[in-house]
Parts: sequence; C-alpha cells; structure tokens
Amino acid sequence: MPTRIRLQDGGFSLVEDPFTAVADDLQVPPGDVIISLTRFQAEGERLLSEGRAVGVRLESDEGAEALAYDLPRIAVVALAFPKYRDGRAYTSARLLRERYGFKGEVRAVGDVLREQAGFMLRCGFDAFEPADGSSPEDWERATQRFRHVYQRGTDARAPAFEERGQ
Repeated sequence: MPTRIRLQDGGFSLVEDPFTAVADDLQVPPGDVIISLTRFQAEGERLLSEGRAVGVRLESDEGAEALAYDLPRIAVVALAFPKYRDGRAYTSARLLRERYGFKGEVRAVGDVLREQAGFMLRCGFDAFEPADGSSPEDWERATQRFRHVYQRGTDARAPAFEERGQ
C-alpha cells in the first residue's frame, strides 16, 4: 500500500494508505477508493451502497460546496494542489472544516511541499502526500518554524495581536 504523512495525536507519522486513487478512465477496484468529483456524482451512490469507504478528489477549480450534502458519508476529501503556488485548496479545506463541519480526513495531494505544512495545518488539513520526498520529521520541523501567527485558523492558536493584549 502507498504511504502518506498523517497528523495523529499532535505529531506527524508515516502511515499506510488504505485507499486506492482511481482515475476516471480506470475501472474501480475492490476496497476503499478515492475518485474524482465527476465520478462521485455519477457512481457515488452505488459505491457507498457497497459498504466501502469512499473519498473524493477535488481539483482546485472545484468547490467544496459540491460535496456539502454528501460529506457525512465521505471518508476522505483529497484537495489537489496542481502547483504549489495555487492556494485554492486552502480555502476548500477551511470551508470543509468550518462551514460544513467535516470530521473526516482532509488530504493534500499534488504539488505538496513541506514549506506549506504550517499553513495547511491551520486550514484544516490532516494528511499529506508530499511531492518533495519529505519525512514526517521534516513536516514536524516545518510546522514549528514560526512562533507567532497573524490571523485565525481552524486550529486553536491565538493570533499575535491577542498574545500582546494578555
């Protein structure tokens, strides 16, 4: 099975991935799968009725609101970063966590670099498929790089202006 970096119990670890990412032009294999939004809209009911865990991959130009009503039945939402400079997946992660209350795994896929780790955590990501070959230890160091944050996030860290006022 492929591996991914996952945030667990306050730290990062390398874990096996029980999901198989399936391209639209391939047949769906047995077991837990991650499929595109288009495929989920066409085949999601059938796959879910088979009792398998289903994940959905959202491309950067697809909105999280497309999954709003199905989120309680979805195990993973994989948010794609086509380029590290494309930040639309950050918005989707925050919407999933804050507006829609999604409790499942929010996974970063695509051009995912450890330099983004701190920002991703603050937006609600909890699993990562790094493109740069980084380790869980690299991700841990990257999230500890900056002591202060300057805006609110999905995490409980207080912004610097609140720290100064105390």
